[in-house]
Amino acid sequence: MSNQPYEGPYEGQYQGYDGNHDPYAQQHQQPQAPAPAPAQAPAQAWPGHQQAYDDPQAAQQYTQQWQGQTWDTQVQQTRPAASDLAYFPPQNYQAAAQSHDPQAQPPRPEAPEAQAPAPAGAGYGPPSLAGNARITDAQRARLEGRSPIIEPGMQPAALTAVLALLLSVTAQVGSYALVVPLVVLQAVTAAGWFRLNGMWPARQGIALAFAGALVADVALLAAGRENGPAAILGTLGVWVLLSLVMQLRSHADPDTRITSLMATVASAALAILAAGHLAAEPDAVTVGAAAVAVAILARALPLPTVASVIVSLLAAAGAGIAVGGMTGMGAKGALLGAGAAVCALIGHRVASYDYPSRFVHFTAGVALPLAAAAPAVYLLGRALV
Repeated sequence: MSNQPYEGPYEGQYQGYDGNHDPYAQQHQQPQAPAPAPAQAPAQAWPGHQQAYDDPQAAQQYTQQWQGQTWDTQVQQTRPAASDLAYFPPQNYQAAAQSHDPQAQPPRPEAPEAQAPAPAGAGYGPPSLAGNARITDAQRARLEGRSPIIEPGMQPAALTAVLALLLSVTAQVGSYALVVPLVVLQAVTAAGWFRLNGMWPARQGIALAFAGALVADVALLAAGRENGPAAILGTLGVWVLLSLVMQLRSHADPDTRITSLMATVASAALAILAAGHLAAEPDAVTVGAAAVAVAILARALPLPTVASVIVSLLAAAGAGIAVGGMTGMGAKGALLGAGAAVCALIGHRVASYDYPSRFVHFTAGVALPLAAAAPAVYLLGRALV
């Protein structure tokens, strides 16, 4: 295109130029963005284009401005593979692109929703473009179809067996001797339950539950075994009321208070019910505690779950017969041992829930089998002895 002044039949019309009537000068006073031309429209020359090219400000005024978001090709090239997005929702870029001028920016494709799981060895999921939170080991196990359960193992089982044997031996010595390992059992039960529920530290709740267990022990020693149910249930009722009052005085939000109330009541109930060993007949405590020790050790063996449970129950029944023969219960000890083992395995399963920590294994994993077996030892002991 030539830069020479325009010469033609319309040259005389521009000699009487009046700046007040120049439409382009008015647009300089009140700038308005021109509407974008259709995508397929042919190119057209602007009136007075020579003046627009000579004037840089006019040229900038009639330059089409890009209003849409730019597409960073580096982000597109470095996006994770489909397998890396297995645990994160798909990012819908198309909906975001449609909110802008469709002629200014092409829509982005949606990220495909991946179905392949991430590698099992990684501790956390890969970071996402949207900044999603990491997933826990239990959530990863569920997504991969694995069980989110980790059992305590042999070391906690050995501690349970030692504590159970102490209960079994001291029951034959006397009530005051039995109180010593029983208090240890109740303290570990109170602490382990709060840690199992993810509430730590919870000094007030643990202290309240343990205090209830001590009151139940004192009431049993004062009232005697014949009044054991009244002492245990009475203490439990009072401690439920105390737990409710303590949570009503809390300034935490309602959800936190409800969670804390349930954990405190459950911890106090388990610690108080563990006093059932003190209320039961001494021979029943000896047989039941020995059966729990054998059952938990057998459950920790590296066997399939079903086979391990069956072996545990059979071992508990055998231990019940053996110890029952030494205490005078005879073959009835098999039934008592099997019943105590069933309750102990339930407590063992609860302590294995949802990827618990090592501290949970060495508190709740040790104490819950014996605490859960206390009601069975008391009831079956009263029925069989």
